[in-house]
Amino acid sequence: MQETPPPPLLDARAIQQLLPHRYPFLLVDRIIELVPKERIVGIKQVSVNEHFFQGHFPGAPVMPGVLVVEALAQVGAVLALREIENRDSKLVLFSGINNARFRSPVVPGDTLILEVTALRVGSRVQRMQGVARVGNRVAADAEIMSIIADRSQVSQ
Repeated sequence: MQETPPPPLLDARAIQQLLPHRYPFLLVDRIIELVPKERIVGIKQVSVNEHFFQGHFPGAPVMPGVLVVEALAQVGAVLALREIENRDSKLVLFSGINNARFRSPVVPGDTLILEVTALRVGSRVQRMQGVARVGNRVAADAEIMSIIADRSQVSQ
């Protein structure tokens, strides 16, 4: 039996005010811990109804590891964007992954705990360490790099 996580600091609506992601690509449901410029913890409730389970894998559903890392990156983007004054005109773009390891599968019914710690927080370049857990079990970890870009430059 999994523990019930604490109430959110940011719920789905608040997250959607920070991130441009929407269904089916928004992979964080709530933020439960936040230390500005240092650390953030998010939650993803993994449902059997997730679109990716239709093909990954029929009869043995497993959340794709790349989406677990994307969920970590989205939580890191929340940490970064909260500190930017003109965040509505910015996008956090994934720019690299180092030392990604996939240690155990994430399956329907899991509560994915996404902990991201800032290694470098700048006005343009971010580097963070992410660990995804289900209970006390590490599912994946990676160092994630991103850049903060103007939306107008990306949409051209």
